Amino acid sequence: MGLSEPRPAAPSGGPAPGVPAVLAVDAGNSKTDVALLAADGTVLGAARGGGFRPPVVGVAAAVDALAETVARAHADATGDAVAPGGSLPPVRQVMACLANADLPVEEEQLAAALTGRGWGDEVTVQNDTFAILRAGLTEDDGDGAPRGVAVVCGAGINCAGLLPDGRTARFPAIGRLSGDWGGGGGLSEEALWHAARAEDGRGEPTRLRTALPAHFGLDSMYALIEALHLGRIPYARRLELTPVLFRVAAEGDAVADSLVARMAEEVVTMAVVALRRLDLLGRPAPVLLGGSILAAGHPLLDDRITGLLARRAPLAVPRVVRARPVLGAALLGLDALGAGPEAHRTARRHFEPAAPSGVPRDVPGPASGGAGRTRPVGTGPAPD
Repeated sequence: MGLSEPRPAAPSGGPAPGVPAVLAVDAGNSKTDVALLAADGTVLGAARGGGFRPPVVGVAAAVDALAETVARAHADATGDAVAPGGSLPPVRQVMACLANADLPVEEEQLAAALTGRGWGDEVTVQNDTFAILRAGLTEDDGDGAPRGVAVVCGAGINCAGLLPDGRTARFPAIGRLSGDWGGGGGLSEEALWHAARAEDGRGEPTRLRTALPAHFGLDSMYALIEALHLGRIPYARRLELTPVLFRVAAEGDAVADSLVARMAEEVVTMAVVALRRLDLLGRPAPVLLGGSILAAGHPLLDDRITGLLARRAPLAVPRVVRARPVLGAALLGLDALGAGPEAHRTARRHFEPAAPSGVPRDVPGPASGGAGRTRPVGTGPAPD
């Protein structure tokens, strides 16, 4: 997958203020946020639901669960409850940024499923990485004509880039099958692998050997392997080991440090490839970093990312995104309506967190039209 084609120009005009015009959806593996916005960017209603996992439950069941959250957002906006399975008044634009929409064919399948619900005149489905990307692009970056690259590193890793004409750069991001490495899942697997081999003598010594089982109150890697294998510890809990890995690396462990170094390499490699595809290496461009791993403020990781980018993409401007991703879906929806800067500012004021004291900003706050929700790399963890 590489560079997409430009999109058609957005239509002008829109519904009256106070009338729902955009249904914005950010649906991740663990939670879903839905918001209804007027054409002027006013957030009229919102709701949160559970994760969106079509590969596990099937497309129909996943969209059924999403429909319940959409109905609650409508009720929040209008005060009118909707019976289960009941119809909703359509908006002008549905913008759904969805986890597990990794390939164009998956986006098409999900768009068809959402179109069938009658929620909007136009339905656009994109991978949820684009929500992080759009949320992090500020008015200074060309809010009405956004350009930039985002790397998201949570349980997995993904990257996407966007140009003002709608062309995108992206990756399949299915996992090792598509050449990916890292994220919380990958890092925890690597940490377990090295710790197991350190215990039985096949690998280098590493303090991961004792730190990983100790996290679960166990005294050996053998005990941890057994507990994971037999299901006494749910396998999903392996993600808890990623912060342990970073702590051990910060204490000077060579094996753990090598994994952090490789994670930084992967982040920067994806960003540089996307910048190159979009012809952005020769001009200043934001590189937005999101997801639990990149927003956690790990100095070893942050410093390596900053250093590698400075050498390979010296004009890139790395920033960590701490806005809720549903803001990105909302802004993409407003973009599709051809909304102006004031509508973007209105939406941002609703979704962006206040800046914590002592955290520097690299852009102006919302009152002056800037972002107020990105931070330079290396300034500490983003707030929850």
